Amino acid sequence: MPASPPEQFHATNRAGTIDARIQTQQHRDTISDTNQISSGHNSLVNNDIAHNVSNNIDQSEVDKFSDLASRWWDAESEFKPLHDINPLRLGYIQQHAPLAGKRVVDVGCGGGILSESMARVGADVTGIDLSQAALDIARLHAAEAAVAVDYQCASTEDFAAANAGQFDVVTCMEMLEHVPEPAAIVEACGKLLKPGGSAFFSTLNRNGKSWLFAIVGAEYLLQLLPKGTHQWQRFIKPSELANWCRQADLAIDNLTGMNYNPLTKVYRTDNDLSVNYLLHSTRSE
Repeated sequence: MPASPPEQFHATNRAGTIDARIQTQQHRDTISDTNQISSGHNSLVNNDIAHNVSNNIDQSEVDKFSDLASRWWDAESEFKPLHDINPLRLGYIQQHAPLAGKRVVDVGCGGGILSESMARVGADVTGIDLSQAALDIARLHAAEAAVAVDYQCASTEDFAAANAGQFDVVTCMEMLEHVPEPAAIVEACGKLLKPGGSAFFSTLNRNGKSWLFAIVGAEYLLQLLPKGTHQWQRFIKPSELANWCRQADLAIDNLTGMNYNPLTKVYRTDNDLSVNYLLHSTRSE
């Protein structure tokens, strides 16, 4: 049913505001990129994208997280940043799509930190990942915590082909920057949604600031993450993610930054999209 005139106005106004924020961020990124990593300043970064890639799977990425799987639920381990930002991620999702009673799929669920937290607030959660080791840890922790989550080892595209239109909410957090073809993941997430359903993404912007903060700062100076966790070339500009969402018939409802203060050691959400950011989108009715 077409939206009423007031609804159409608000939808148009919201879309215009989001597009303006994306354009503003593009301008800031362009300025930042004039001082971007040159060959003389990126010796800390491994610029060789893994070549063992097939079916939108980078096996080196899967292996990397599989090797760390036993420490997934150690809140002081390499996964401490995921534990620290999880309340922000859950709060953002709950703000835009209350989860109680909703059928949810967590794409790239890893060891289940977000999956479990969504199940605890009343969602019927399925978690999918390609790391069997991570899924084994997720199942073990869920059993010990008496939390019901259906964990499955499956690619996003294969799972979407078998479960199109079955979910109220799809979450895909900190995953897009680890696959060769992120646009295909976004498309699959859109296919999984029921009409009117919500898809949530979080990833890292690609600009000079994100290289300094997320690679040099987080991996080398502050050692918040293991060296080599991220490849800057695979970071994703908000304009790129927004375009992939629209191609997948997903309307963008909100963009929010997620940033870390190294002095207070606190994460917060704000309007700064220059490093980490969250995106909420909805499938058309």
